[in-house]
Amino acid sequence: MGYWNTRGLRGSAFEEIINFTNDRYKSMGLAVVQKIPTPITPVQFDSGKKIITLAYFDKQSTVDYIGIAQGHGLCFDAKETNQKSLPIQNIHSHQIEFMMKFSQQGGVAFLLVHMAEYGKYYFLPIEILEKYWTKSVSGGRKSIPISAFEDIYEVKIRGGGIIDYLEAVNTYLCEREKTES
Repeated sequence: MGYWNTRGLRGSAFEEIINFTNDRYKSMGLAVVQKIPTPITPVQFDSGKKIITLAYFDKQSTVDYIGIAQGHGLCFDAKETNQKSLPIQNIHSHQIEFMMKFSQQGGVAFLLVHMAEYGKYYFLPIEILEKYWTKSVSGGRKSIPISAFEDIYEVKIRGGGIIDYLEAVNTYLCEREKTES
C-alpha cells in the first residue's frame, strides 16, 4: 500500500498551471477537464497547522485528469522531471492499462510532461509511451529520452499563463486521422 507524505506534492506547481488552464478552457467553452483526486486515508494530522502529515492511498488511481474537448474524450497524467529523460518508474502499470483501454475506445490518452531540465512541456501520446513501457518491462531502457518527445507535440505557454495542450491534442488527432486513412 502506498503512502503519502510531503514528497507527494512534487509537481504541484505544474498541476496548478494545468488546473488554471483547464479552468480557462472551460470558461472559453473549449473543454471540460477535471483533476481526479487520489483517495487517501489520513494516518497523522497536525491539528495546529490543520494539515495531513501522513496518509496512505486507499486504492490505485487511474490518471490525473479526465474530460472531453470538442467531442473527444481525454485522459492524461501529468509528469515532471528534472532529469534529461523521463524515468519510466514514475509511470505505473495500472495507468498504462487504463490509458490503453481509453485509447482503444477512441479517446485521446497521453502524458503531459514538463521536462524542467530543458524548460519545455510535451504531449506524449499513449502509443509512444506504451512502446517505451513495453521495452522497459522486457529489460530495456528505463527512461524515455528527450528525443522521443516530438517537436510537433511541444506544448507552449500562451498568453494569460495557460499551457495550451489542446493545440497538441489537435495536432495528434490530425496525425492519427492521416494514419487511419
